[in-house]
Amino acid sequence: MATNVLILCTHNSARSILGEAMLNHLAQRLGFDVRAYSAGSAPSGRIQALALAALKDAGVDTSGCRSKSWDEFTAPDAPLMRIVITVCDSAAQEACPYWPGGPVQVHWSFPDPTNAPGSDADKRIAFELTRQALGYRMLQLLQLPLAAMDNAALQAALRDIALQ
Repeated sequence: MATNVLILCTHNSARSILGEAMLNHLAQRLGFDVRAYSAGSAPSGRIQALALAALKDAGVDTSGCRSKSWDEFTAPDAPLMRIVITVCDSAAQEACPYWPGGPVQVHWSFPDPTNAPGSDADKRIAFELTRQALGYRMLQLLQLPLAAMDNAALQAALRDIALQ
């Protein structure tokens, strides 16, 4: 049975999309039974073009990416999440809905690359660095013995990843 991971950001247009795509890409390449999803509390309805460019430049499939509400994952027919990760500070401060199944929740803070100062080239670099940083944490998540961990151990391990 797949381990489902939901990655949240307020607008679901950059960081959460990068996290979802990177985790799915890495899990598939490495043969892990992990499935990532992303959502936002106030989705913008669009994905930042520079996020898509960073993923495509890295050879990551973006065909299934879309900006969506976290309400989709509270519905009775939604996949049950084992892990919920917020990747922006504003989403972490919001009252999250009830997640069926009582998943482990953790916050991994990443600066918003859309707010990077400078030229278009500088912004591209900010998106690429965010993609790489999220990818590194997703690799660490995949190295955990997810099926063997209880929620307390998983929570501690995910918090440790955030500190590295």
